[in-house]
Amino acid sequence: MLEVYEWQGEAYKPLVLTPGWMVALLNWEPIFDRANVSEVERHNKTDEVFVLLNGKAVLFTRADGGELEAVEMMQGVVYNVPTAVWHNVVATRDVKLLIVEDRDTHINGQDSEHRPMTAEELAALDALLPEWAQLKP
Repeated sequence: MLEVYEWQGEAYKPLVLTPGWMVALLNWEPIFDRANVSEVERHNKTDEVFVLLNGKAVLFTRADGGELEAVEMMQGVVYNVPTAVWHNVVATRDVKLLIVEDRDTHINGQDSEHRPMTAEELAALDALLPEWAQLKP
């Protein structure tokens, strides 16, 4: 009766789907390198929970009209991004994140919205990142 799932590939993989929510693993992908970070996303109908399982990651957020915030994630700590808050991640190649969110979050674009980051947001992000996550010359 026990179901066991794992995901070793790159990017996002939903693993447990219930009628109301899902659990996914999110592993490194090229968009997590600071040099490739160029957009943020938000979900207008649901929160999104992140738990760092491996590697290093910075979760950054910005509510409409608010300041950009960034937190260097700690393994085993639960981080909840509230509904309608813009967010993204900068991470190392060995990152593994557990994601819990509404089952319909990514279906047909019904809840997820993406937008490019402004030059001001990118500069603010660079000022907040720890040394390991900063752009390398």
